[in-house]
Amino acid sequence: MPDARIAPLEAPFPPEIQAEFDTIMRGAPPLLLFRTVARNPRVLQRWFAGGLLDKGSIALRLRELMILRTTALCGAEYEWGVHVASFGAKAQWTQEQLRATVHGGPDDACWSEQEQAVLLLADQLHASSGVSDEAWRRAAASFSAEQLIELVMLAGSYHGVSFMVNAFGVQHEESAPRFPPR
Repeated sequence: MPDARIAPLEAPFPPEIQAEFDTIMRGAPPLLLFRTVARNPRVLQRWFAGGLLDKGSIALRLRELMILRTTALCGAEYEWGVHVASFGAKAQWTQEQLRATVHGGPDDACWSEQEQAVLLLADQLHASSGVSDEAWRRAAASFSAEQLIELVMLAGSYHGVSFMVNAFGVQHEESAPRFPPR
């Protein structure tokens, strides 16, 4: 990957930015993406305030599946790897499932029916910014309206994150895995 287009902010950070990092990172060093967005403190604060990584209406595993598939479809290896590193153990991914988030399809045998519905939503939203009636019926059979709203918002949010990562040229985190080979 070429050099970053926007250099991440270096420590020591201004107190208001350090406070944002402390809240989101819970004592861990801030990610390169966060340090890059911190070049515009207003955007950083608004972005952190609108995050969807709390205990939402869907299980962590399904949330992370939507994020992994969306970031993989967008070619955002940085963000995919950060989420595998941060949430992969809790989501209990197998190597086959991680590979399938990048190279597989919704009907792969490694996915449950609910997971297939999430992947189908992610794929169709990415391809057309919409969802077919059949895909919607399939998802609605597994998820409430509240959950469907969250899933679609996650896809949209992580398209935005993918745009930032790719456009800014955010460099890979050492602790995060890369896309698996085919």
